[in-house]
Amino acid sequence: MKLPNLTTRIFLGMVLGVLIGYLFPVTESGFSGDDLNILSKIFLRLIKMIIGPLVFATLVVGIAKLGDFGTVGRIGLKTLAYFYFATILSLIVGLLVVNIARPGEVMSLPLPTKGTDVGISAQKMSFENFITHIFPTSFIESMATNEILQIVVFSIFFGVAVGSIGEQGKIVIKAMDALSHVMFKVTNYVMSFAPFGVLGAIAAVVAQQGLGILAGYAYLIICFFAGLLFFIFVVLWAICLVVRIPYLALLTEIKSAIILSFSTASSEASFPQTIEALRRFGCSERIISFVLPLGYSFNLDGSMLYMTFATAFIAQAYGITLSIEQQITMMLTLMITSKGIAGVPRASLVVIAGTMAMFDLPIEGLALLLGIDQVLDMGRSATSVVGNAVATCVISKWEGEFRTQPIDVEELAA
Repeated sequence: MKLPNLTTRIFLGMVLGVLIGYLFPVTESGFSGDDLNILSKIFLRLIKMIIGPLVFATLVVGIAKLGDFGTVGRIGLKTLAYFYFATILSLIVGLLVVNIARPGEVMSLPLPTKGTDVGISAQKMSFENFITHIFPTSFIESMATNEILQIVVFSIFFGVAVGSIGEQGKIVIKAMDALSHVMFKVTNYVMSFAPFGVLGAIAAVVAQQGLGILAGYAYLIICFFAGLLFFIFVVLWAICLVVRIPYLALLTEIKSAIILSFSTASSEASFPQTIEALRRFGCSERIISFVLPLGYSFNLDGSMLYMTFATAFIAQAYGITLSIEQQITMMLTLMITSKGIAGVPRASLVVIAGTMAMFDLPIEGLALLLGIDQVLDMGRSATSVVGNAVATCVISKWEGEFRTQPIDVEELAA
């Protein structure tokens, strides 16, 4: 009997995860849905296992075909310009939603006691640290720690060098192309485990937090997700209309990647799927291999929206008024300090903590968000996937390398 498609199986995994987590909450003894979290951990480790080699192989082939640093530089500037444009829009949407809905005032939540340990330290990334972090000291170390941005930098140098040495370079390109096909095959094997990873992730969240926390924070969750939906269906759609990209068709193509990232609260989880979806949709392979990895460090739209939303929410909860000037300063600060944070554990909360310290907001306020951060992370991860897919399509369109008709599965396999 033929199995349902991957999207259906992932959705079934979500439903079963909610059911198991609800029926088997965390207790002092006995089985609970949290025990299934090991399935999610295994799946995410498998994803991390393939991302480094996949990015390296596809990017080297793409860069080698681009030809020279001039072409790479032109596409790179266009890509970064778009990323910063999208970042500004997402930060503005977060501020607009929190200022209009004012969840911190409406909900009247009990404030954490002074000195509450939130497990997050306020770290401010200096410009020097950010720049030096981009360049790897060891490619092997970058692969081992999944530093995508550093892998991209090495791959650019390696790909340009391969493309510049003529016939000998063609041998390497052929080998890298073969490696990329092997990694896509490995990806197919890993993705077959995705429904189990989704089941484990959802079961653990529901078992730990319970469905009651969703009711208690319903207004905050609704406000935040409304902001995400506005960004996806108004802002990104408007961008696609201007650039003449069939947006609904794009969403249909990447729906499985969106669901996977939402259910695992990880945009990385759907990285291989997004690559294949964009190839089917008609984006240039060399543009995909260049833009998409950069997007995971520079274009996390969902996280950007969350940072302004969360910071202003905490200020509202404590009755602290942030002036328009302060909010603009906060937005500009986040636009710079948030880049390249993808590899930092609980990156959004770390950056929010640093921003709060800058505006003398009590760090204990993060405790208001910790209980539902996993739920909110599901939404922002899915949004970041959509944002990066749009970014790749936009750059492909600007470079004149976007097919008007998506390619079919047979052509992709060939």
